[in-house]
Amino acid sequence: VQIVESYRHGDKVRQKIVRHVGYAMDEDELVRLKDLATYLVEKIKAESQPGLFSPEEMAAYAIEARKEKLKSSPQEDTTPLKVDLKKLREQNRVVVGVHEIYGSVYDQIEFNKVIHPNKKRKSAKVLKDIVMARIANPSSKRGNVADLERDFGIKIDLSAVYRMMDHLDDPVIEKVQHLAYQSAQGLYPHPIDVLFYDCTTLYFESVEEDELKAKGYSKDMKFNQSQVLLALMVTTSGLPIGYKVYQGNTFEGDTLRDALAHIKTLGVVNKVVFVADSAMLSKKNMEILQKENQEYIVGARIKNLPKKLTAELTNLENYAKVDQIDEQTFKVAQWKLEDGSTLIVSYSAKRAAKDRHDRQKAIEQLEKKLKRSKDPLSLINNYGYKKFIISNEKGRIELDQQKLKEAEKWDGLHGVITNKKGEEPMEILARYRGLWEVEETFRISKHDMKVRPIYHWTPKRIKAHLAICFMALCCIRQLQYRIELQFKRYSAEVIRNELVHQQISILKHVDNGNSYAIPSKKTMLANKIYQIMGSKLSDVPFQIK
Repeated sequence: VQIVESYRHGDKVRQKIVRHVGYAMDEDELVRLKDLATYLVEKIKAESQPGLFSPEEMAAYAIEARKEKLKSSPQEDTTPLKVDLKKLREQNRVVVGVHEIYGSVYDQIEFNKVIHPNKKRKSAKVLKDIVMARIANPSSKRGNVADLERDFGIKIDLSAVYRMMDHLDDPVIEKVQHLAYQSAQGLYPHPIDVLFYDCTTLYFESVEEDELKAKGYSKDMKFNQSQVLLALMVTTSGLPIGYKVYQGNTFEGDTLRDALAHIKTLGVVNKVVFVADSAMLSKKNMEILQKENQEYIVGARIKNLPKKLTAELTNLENYAKVDQIDEQTFKVAQWKLEDGSTLIVSYSAKRAAKDRHDRQKAIEQLEKKLKRSKDPLSLINNYGYKKFIISNEKGRIELDQQKLKEAEKWDGLHGVITNKKGEEPMEILARYRGLWEVEETFRISKHDMKVRPIYHWTPKRIKAHLAICFMALCCIRQLQYRIELQFKRYSAEVIRNELVHQQISILKHVDNGNSYAIPSKKTMLANKIYQIMGSKLSDVPFQIK
């Protein structure tokens, strides 16, 4: 059994073999091979001859058809579809969950208005598709384009993606952040009164430097590669509301003035408490905060405080108050500082045990290195736990027992400095613990969305790439928040996985050309996500009209 194609050669019609299907040894095998050949013929026709609708249009029609079906018939339609299954051929299989749910979040934040659709309709659509692709399967822009065509039935030319990115200039990026803030504020019953602030570094697979890319202290330990510094602001629930990109060699403590100015540009009408880690604690920054009359809670470098004060805070007899946060017992003490601010230090037995365990584990690794090293003196420096190694009178390397004993005094202690009045110490500490929301947001951006390494090189494209990642991050975190608020907490990865597996197979009848859609099986969580977003999920097959 062979598949042949007729073609004209001059005045004669000839045939060429397109596909050899196989040999039949009896009538039964011949019937099966003919059935297979019929299927292959339709598949070859679909691939070689453009249909009435593109895969992108068919995907869009499938999504719209399901919406219309559910509108016209809220109850599941049990009317039989009279169709011969043997006459159906799959045209394509598309992921619809990401566009249906995250696409809805994207529109509700009003990111669909970032690039004016009336003036640059195609770029506005490309932007949404690229943001959806980054949520579904983060990769390079080239990879996003391939994913969109393969999994979503959306075909985009790579040059169209780069044209779209060129529209993401500074005014547009500013608009993105205003929309993120306004949308986040709309999800809260009260004005946003606490903002968490933190910085991270994003590296490039390159050593080249310019006005944005530069070598600096890398939180990813990529010291030999160029990077940028990303500063991010989130709410107490981890909703991103603003960010800024700095040259890679910028010290994160020097970004504070910009952060405070950025709060004002967002249109925050009420006074907020600014929460940041100890990297922001410097005399210069404290003066800025005081001058701006800004309430703050900042992580304290308690080991760098004056000796008289450190002697008091390492004496656990000064810790009288006992309270709990997240089922963990804390002892708390506080001291007034010269500038009028308050130092609050907490002690946790659980944290002390962890500190001891971490130190002991690191020391054991150091001892192994000392035994293996041909040059033990090279291990002596002030980096991490290596500071506990000394050279004795005989020139031998050993552990400094005195330093180890001193280190034990700090086990379980953690401090913050604040100028906020009228709140109990444990309330202040609870607010500071919320800083993990920023860290989780960074983890999502770095690991779930793979915002790094960055494959763009010009400052303009780098900023556009980060704007796309920020929009995707806003969609992810807002959906997470809404699901947790109305149901329970799920990770970004679990939600993404549920929606990526909400697919539709689009089938075409070989005789009459009718198209049919077969949705994938709906799960309990996927069904709940659709309900939370005000949609209905149906797994009943339907005809696309």
